[in-house]
Amino acid sequence: MRERDLVGRAGRFVVEGEVTLRVLLSGRARFAAESILLAEERVAGLADAVAALPEAPPVYSASRAVMSAITGFPIHRGVLAIGLRGSEPAPDALVPPSPGRAILVGLVGLTNHDNVGGLFRNAAGLGADAVLLDGATCDPLYRKAIRVSAGTALTLPSARLPDADALLALAERHDLVPLALTPAGRETVSALPPLRRALLLLGAEGPGLPEPVIARCRALRIPMSAGVDSLNVATAGAIALHHLAGHHLATRDNPWQLSQP
Repeated sequence: MRERDLVGRAGRFVVEGEVTLRVLLSGRARFAAESILLAEERVAGLADAVAALPEAPPVYSASRAVMSAITGFPIHRGVLAIGLRGSEPAPDALVPPSPGRAILVGLVGLTNHDNVGGLFRNAAGLGADAVLLDGATCDPLYRKAIRVSAGTALTLPSARLPDADALLALAERHDLVPLALTPAGRETVSALPPLRRALLLLGAEGPGLPEPVIARCRALRIPMSAGVDSLNVATAGAIALHHLAGHHLATRDNPWQLSQP
């Protein structure tokens, strides 16, 4: 079964590879596995992860030739699973209550699965509470996006809103400062004072965020060398998130400290 055949089919998605399968089975994931398909030589190495489950899903094994015939491509690394999406949380439910700390990421019009997966990984690693997606942003549960996210697309809370206007309305409801990352920003990220509550908006590479959206936000830029007008969106998002969440990460119970060389 090719992944595109799953689109719209009873809320299922594909997980590929040992790293992401272990995340799906770890208890940290927001989703459940419906079934697992392993190459014969991969069964023993993953038996511990399956055995640790209170109720293990069915596990099937086959030769790589049979797996490739089933999936339609030979790049599955001998580890596949079908996950169940379940019901999507309400976007407002993902925002920590005011006046407490809240750092959220909003994705507007991102259609590249590598960038979306990378942003989920960065958001999870740099202390964001959730990722919010507009209607034009691609599915973070697409197989490649999950793999690039190193499984964090399965653990970090996320929800979808219709458009950027809905993202900004949510920010207003929850006392979040809307930040727009753009090369034309009036302020630099490094000069931004500490914010306890913020929504960082990121747009697609090339067009970026729409001008009407930027006009309603605090526009930030990352200074760059002459002749280079922008960074990859996942990289830019990581730099901004590091600044937004750095103090929190350095002071919580975490072995990493900003003061280390």
